[in-house]
This record gives sequence, C-alpha cells and structure tokens, in this order.
Amino acid sequence: MKRFLVSFTAFALVACLAVAGVIVLLNKVSTPATAAQRCTAQAQGQSWSLDPDQSRLAALIGIRAMERGMPARAATIALATAYQESKITNINYGDRDSLGIFQQRPSQGWGTREEVTDPVYATDAFYDVLAKVDGYESMAVTKAAQAVQRSAFPDAYADHEDMGRVWASALNGYSQASLTCILDPVADGDPHTPAEFKKILKTDLPQATASTIDAQEGQLAVEVDPERAAKKLNLGATQASRVGWAIAQWAVATAHATGATSVSFEDMRWDRDGGTWSVVTNTTDRVVVAFSR
Repeated sequence: MKRFLVSFTAFALVACLAVAGVIVLLNKVSTPATAAQRCTAQAQGQSWSLDPDQSRLAALIGIRAMERGMPARAATIALATAYQESKITNINYGDRDSLGIFQQRPSQGWGTREEVTDPVYATDAFYDVLAKVDGYESMAVTKAAQAVQRSAFPDAYADHEDMGRVWASALNGYSQASLTCILDPVADGDPHTPAEFKKILKTDLPQATASTIDAQEGQLAVEVDPERAAKKLNLGATQASRVGWAIAQWAVATAHATGATSVSFEDMRWDRDGGTWSVVTNTTDRVVVAFSR
C-alpha cells in the first residue's frame, strides 16, 4: 500500500509538472505583443498603470471635469468610482440592470440602456449629480461617491482614491510630463488620421480646437492653442500652461485610439517609440500631436 502511495504521488507530481510546462509554453506562445501596452501616471511618489482601453476612458473622465468647470477633485472622485464600479471599462452587464463605466441603472432614472453605455453621456451624468452634492470638494471620496452612486459597498471607493488622484492630477495639468504610455508601433496602413484625433478631442473637450499644420519630418500633425482653450474654459490666459499640460497628457492617454506618434508641449515631447517624455530644444507654446503618414 505504501509503495502504491509513493508511486501514485510520484505520478501525480510528474503529471502536474507536465501540465505546468504546457501552460507555460502556451502562455509564451499565445500572449500577444500588446500585453505590455500600458499607460502610467505618476505623482507624489506614486505610480498607477492602466491598459490602453482603460486609459482612453480615464482620459475622458479626467479632462471632462475641466471641460465642465469642475475641480480636479471631481475627477479624482469620478475615476475612483469608475474603477470600483467597472475597472474603468464600458461593460454591458452588471448587478440587476447596472451598465456602463459607472454601472448606472436605467430603472433608477440614469437614462436608457444606450445612453448609460455611451461613455460621454455616462460621465456627464455622473458629474451632473456630483455637482449637486453640497461640499463634495472637501468630502472623503467614499462619502462623495456614495452620494452619487448609493452603492451597497461605499467604503470600497476609497481603495482607488490614490489612483484617481494621480490620474486626475495629470489630466488636469497639475502634474507635468507625468503621464506616459508604452504602446505598440502604429501598423502600416493604420487608418488613424488627424481628422480622427480632432473628432475625439471635440467629443472629450469641445472648448479646445485642433488645427492641421504643415507636415514635419515626414509626419502629419495638428496643434492645439492652450491659451485659447483656457479662455474658452473661463480659466484665463494665466492657466494656459496647465490647460496645455492637461491636453498634452490627454493626447498621450488617447494615443492608442488616435494613432498619435508624438506629443509636444513647451520643452517636452512624448514619443511613441520610447514611451517617455524627454526634453527638446525646439520649445512650443502649442500642444503639437504628430501622426505617421
């Protein structure tokens, strides 16, 4: 009996090792190159990463607060809420009839199924209610988010406050050159164009206007005037640099969707090839976003 147990144990161990080997091999074979793609925001010694699809939605949520004249704190609350509710993913399922980024329920008056699964509508709906919460700017994230969402687990929002704060800081221009993305190269024949960038910018930040400029180094490019945007946002020209950094880092966070190959502002440039910001000598007071031909 003892010999049987030893033999069986040895056989089971060999079988487990064989299965593990197959799993490792399959992981090596089937893991796509895009698995390493990620966007990272850093501030105050903290670093938080999202995948490109999450980053696209986080960019919308983060900069939409500025578009609406709300403080970065509002974006912190919204981002923490979205991560807790859906991991910042536009999902079409949830508890009962909850849907979308914020898991809003049509049966509770948030809108139709189509509306709450529209990221722009869902984000604006969240901010609409948050803006009516008296003193939300100084509230704990859990309390402010709960006033909007009425969750069964309100304390869970606090788990994502640091992430929300770091991303909100970058997407509202308070942390400069702090949001980076490591992305795959733009594929040959990729349909992304400056026109698509303009369309997405108009959706997320209507007060900013992108203009096509002369090709540079064999690329197509657009530029955004942050001073003009700051004035249209009623922030004044003195906030042009902050607005510029908000737009520049929004452009990096959405680069996977737009196909942008570089983003330049002031004396810094993010390049898709390296995935980081670097100092450049040719400074610009416009946000310049380049694309491959």
